[in-house]
Amino acid sequence: MAMEGMQMDEMARRFVAGLPAALGSMRADLEANFRAVLQGAAGRLDLTSRSEFDVQTKVLERSRERIAQLEARIGALEERLQQLQQSLPPVSD
Repeated sequence: MAMEGMQMDEMARRFVAGLPAALGSMRADLEANFRAVLQGAAGRLDLTSRSEFDVQTKVLERSRERIAQLEARIGALEERLQQLQQSLPPVSD
């Protein structure tokens, strides 16, 4: 996913602001070209937005909590099974 538009615009502005004054007449074209290059490069990097990252972080957190709950439940069930198995009389053939 591409970087957010504001960040691209800010990077392009900073790039153009650092150019010598003699290139001032070409600033708009350079800024547009630089922005296009940034967007293309970011698209190839498969970046994600901060909001998408935050959503996935929350999903992962909930998943970890659920896994911990399930592990505890399995542990309790295994313990109960072991107790039941020990209380059964031995099986004779």
